[in-house]
Amino acid sequence: MSTYHFTRTLSGGFDETIARVIEALGKEGFGVLTEIDVGATLKKKLGVDFRPYRILGACNPQFAYQALQAEDKIGTMLPCNVVVQQRADGVIEVSAVDPVASMMAIDNPVLGGVAGQVRAKLKRVVDSL
Repeated sequence: MSTYHFTRTLSGGFDETIARVIEALGKEGFGVLTEIDVGATLKKKLGVDFRPYRILGACNPQFAYQALQAEDKIGTMLPCNVVVQQRADGVIEVSAVDPVASMMAIDNPVLGGVAGQVRAKLKRVVDSL
């Protein structure tokens, strides 16, 4: 496992996996605030073809509120990104940010506690897929 994300590979369709990820996030109290279709964006902006790659901006309002109370600039690191991509071999890969790793640069113990709780929830999401 990498030090800044949790990753799991799955079989199945890309769109089906997106739906599964959104459902799993919901079970842990996350909503998807943003959805970026990287392939479509690169095609439109650069005229290049890119594999199916979607960035889901997930947010748990309760934890976002706690984090914002502890550190007012933490919005620069919100929401928590979850990436769904199709590799060249056709396998679908789901990766979620490890918020503990991304918060290490901020010296705030309250924020560290919130990040630890969010980490546990995101890890459960990836593990449940």
